[in-house]
Amino acid sequence: MKNNRFNIILLGLALSLGACTDLDIEETDSRIANQTGEFTGVADVEGALTSVYNSVRGQMENQANLYALNEVSSDEFVVPTRGTDWGDNGLWRTLHQHTWSAIHPHVRDTWNEQNQNVFNTTEIIDSRSQASPSQEAEARFLRALSMFWVMDLYGQVPFREVDEGIDIDPRVLSRQEAFDFIENDLLTALSDLPNPSPGDSELNFASQAAANHLLAKLYLNKHIYYGSESPSSADMQLVIDNVNALEDKGFGLVEGYFDIFAPALDNETIFFTTSSVGNVIWHGLHYNQNAPDNTGGGWNGFTTLAEFYDSFEGDPNTNFVGDGQEERRGFVPDETTANDVNFGIGYGFLVGQQYDDDGSKLKTRQNTDLMFSKNLPGLVGNGEDTGIRVIKYHPTNGSFANHKIVFRFSDAYLMKAEAMMRMGDDATGMVNELRALRKASPLSSVTEEDLLAERGRELYGEYWRRNDLIRFGTFSDTWGFKDNTENFRVLFPIPSSAIISNPNLTQNEGY
Repeated sequence: MKNNRFNIILLGLALSLGACTDLDIEETDSRIANQTGEFTGVADVEGALTSVYNSVRGQMENQANLYALNEVSSDEFVVPTRGTDWGDNGLWRTLHQHTWSAIHPHVRDTWNEQNQNVFNTTEIIDSRSQASPSQEAEARFLRALSMFWVMDLYGQVPFREVDEGIDIDPRVLSRQEAFDFIENDLLTALSDLPNPSPGDSELNFASQAAANHLLAKLYLNKHIYYGSESPSSADMQLVIDNVNALEDKGFGLVEGYFDIFAPALDNETIFFTTSSVGNVIWHGLHYNQNAPDNTGGGWNGFTTLAEFYDSFEGDPNTNFVGDGQEERRGFVPDETTANDVNFGIGYGFLVGQQYDDDGSKLKTRQNTDLMFSKNLPGLVGNGEDTGIRVIKYHPTNGSFANHKIVFRFSDAYLMKAEAMMRMGDDATGMVNELRALRKASPLSSVTEEDLLAERGRELYGEYWRRNDLIRFGTFSDTWGFKDNTENFRVLFPIPSSAIISNPNLTQNEGY
């Protein structure tokens, strides 16, 4: 059984690269004889696949690195400094302000992690490893996924052949070359990937559905990666075709927004990992908000911006149960409902007075009422209770719920609506069908601005906001606590350590 791959959790795997150089090779990576390029194949292909899956698992459960680059750099999340907490030498502030540099640790570590995944899967794919067709297909999907992130975030991809020793500088794929490489991997793998049904526990492995979803994501952004001014109708049709393939497999929209992020699988989940969800639960909750499996409370970091919160339907100044807000904005239990909602911690966007599970008001560490304020005084100088907190995965399901979503159907559905709109069709009906399911009022029409906002409301905190803002041309706009409009920041810099180790790399413009 494939699930046996996760009987042993490989602790620390996601951080194994450290911070040194680009695509360092170690003897533990494969059966490289003398680090001279004498590759003889991977001895244990299934074990090597397990290792890559566990790397992806660890990378997806981290609130830093990949998550931070995609979310904290956007208008969805900010990590303000509270006293000395979350100062970290400006690590988080520079991401939000778009003032990062080529030595930023999250920029460096994400580059190292994803490129290492690419190299390790390339070893599995090599014919000398004698992988079965299905094993090779899984490795191709995993390589495509990590190469996608490198292409999307950095604009160029180093590629080391398995026969190249450490004295060989990896060649570098341009963004267009990387796109073609990724597309070929996915199309080559597609027929040999497993085809589990919606709700199947095997969806935490590579599948035809996951490949369809990633192909749709590729084609939707192809004009960005190719440097074209606008998308082609042919590419938009490919988006629609791949989403239709997901629908044909039985994936679809479901009711109960926050149930999607519970451990039970449904028709929404296309690809997930068995990552802990604890980091995305506790990174924003207050120190005194806790649960039976985490009596230590939250870390009091991540918040959202007032203007992002205001993009949801409902009274902007309160978010208690029954305040008329759309479902996706969630709710905060009050003293009359706290016993009926798990642990007193609400769902979605937490603003105003917070309650314990017995209905009593929670307090700050200074013994004042814990009331999350809508507005922040700045990126520094914050108190314990400034800023709206955000939670999708709820502690009622435990911090180790083993269901961290990577791809889900609502994203694919909105990609299809966007592709239709970019081909000149009206996406209003599709968007309103989703809004009705989420208990939001219908829109009279849907513009590009409306569709971007809808993607934000549906997919907040799911790794896609930066990608969406770039595609809609707004990543360089100003928003709360971010006034930098430098267009070159649509790409992150190549880490300084990688530039030093591989002279074939060229630093991105502006850095």
